[in-house]
Amino acid sequence: MSAPRSPLVWAGAERERLQRGGPYGVDFPFENYERMAEFMRRCKGRVMLSINDHPDIRRVFEGFHFEYLDIRYSNTNQRQGKAEVTGELVIMNWSPCSLGGLF
Repeated sequence: MSAPRSPLVWAGAERERLQRGGPYGVDFPFENYERMAEFMRRCKGRVMLSINDHPDIRRVFEGFHFEYLDIRYSNTNQRQGKAEVTGELVIMNWSPCSLGGLF
């Protein structure tokens, strides 16, 4: 597992949102993301993870294959009638090229 993070590195509103489970509202400390990355490194099978894009997430999962997607949530801004677009990462411990591509 990686060294403990300074609170200043993993700080701010995005940190709080991710630790609350993003839109899911569950407690999910940052250490759990580090555990997932370690699991993906050790796993002998293929693992695919879809997660909110964030620089700290990219650092924890460094070395894996990333695919970036724009996700449009149509129910997030009903008052203004606009669908919010957010960045989503698909992180894999394998290369989709080995299967002829993913997306």
